[in-house]
Amino acid sequence: MHKIILNNVRVYTNHGCLTEEELIGSEYRVDLEVTTDLTKSSQTDDLNDTVDYVYLNKVIKEEMAVRSKLLEHVAQRIIDRIFTDENMVKEIQVKVSKLNPPLGGDVEMVTIQMEQSR
Repeated sequence: MHKIILNNVRVYTNHGCLTEEELIGSEYRVDLEVTTDLTKSSQTDDLNDTVDYVYLNKVIKEEMAVRSKLLEHVAQRIIDRIFTDENMVKEIQVKVSKLNPPLGGDVEMVTIQMEQSR
């Protein structure tokens, strides 16, 4: 098995439980790793034989644009959508981080990580 990894996808959106987070929004970081078989595409050099990382980035941006109170809710939507649309993907690991979260202290980011296989 092989991996396709998108690191540090930055998105500005409005997730969170606080009213201020909904109104003002904040910056988020998403890291995505999918496990698939890249043997065929490495030989054919054909985009149709692989998982398109442009598509993966699009899913991240579209799902991050839909407001959620919890980061794990957004992460699960990303996982569900990729599994629904991409039969070649066997495993997904996604990290969703809120940068500079409103915790009343100096915290760089809070991250949730979810992994799922089929």
